[in-house]
Amino acid sequence: MTLPRQRGLTEQAADAAIDTACRLLRLPSIRNEFPDIADRAVKDQMTYRGFLAELLMTECDDRARRRSERRIKAAGFPREKSLRAFDFDANPNIDAATVHTLASCEWIKKSQPLCLIGDSGTGKSHMLIALGTEAAMKGYRVRYTLATKLVNELVEAADEKQLNKTIARYGRVDLLCIDELGYMELDRHGAELLFQVLTEREEKNSVAIASNESFGKAHTFRRTCARQRRNFTGSGRNADAA
Repeated sequence: MTLPRQRGLTEQAADAAIDTACRLLRLPSIRNEFPDIADRAVKDQMTYRGFLAELLMTECDDRARRRSERRIKAAGFPREKSLRAFDFDANPNIDAATVHTLASCEWIKKSQPLCLIGDSGTGKSHMLIALGTEAAMKGYRVRYTLATKLVNELVEAADEKQLNKTIARYGRVDLLCIDELGYMELDRHGAELLFQVLTEREEKNSVAIASNESFGKAHTFRRTCARQRRNFTGSGRNADAA
């Protein structure tokens, strides 16, 4: 489709042409925000370049927001959790500065693991989801799952001769968040399948787990991250993380 080009358009005709062009070029943010930005440009006496920059940045910012929303949705988080909503006063053993360092996602960039270890009700799942959300917002591909759900999926995949495909799918994401590891006893077959997923990701992509077991008892994860322990205390000892 070719838009008619003519000079001396009326304001109404110009608005209609802009709307049509934005639809054709798939620029929904510019189409929605153009009237307000145009009015503000007149008021602030923007240059043509300044006005164009404002339009384009509006579109870029909105696209970045939509991409973040898609990554967060694709992660499969069961509920929305954020670091802002975490009650550090109720969890004095957790160092807020360390948590915010983790939120920078440098450990994901370096393909390092993260262990959140502590008793029930200490905020491990909240922190796991919140840090996963931060990673998705920064452009990383994230996947969240319960340990038992992941094992069940792996068992079904093995029965259907789809195990390699399933392991490869979990291996492709930048961060795999495994919640409630240790809450239920895994049989030998299930533990071996889970270990295959961790082995596939070792030193390639990050894994973050939340567990109520001591670090020494988290058998299926210990061998993967024993050399790179990371917890909120900054210690290599069996300290509670969350």
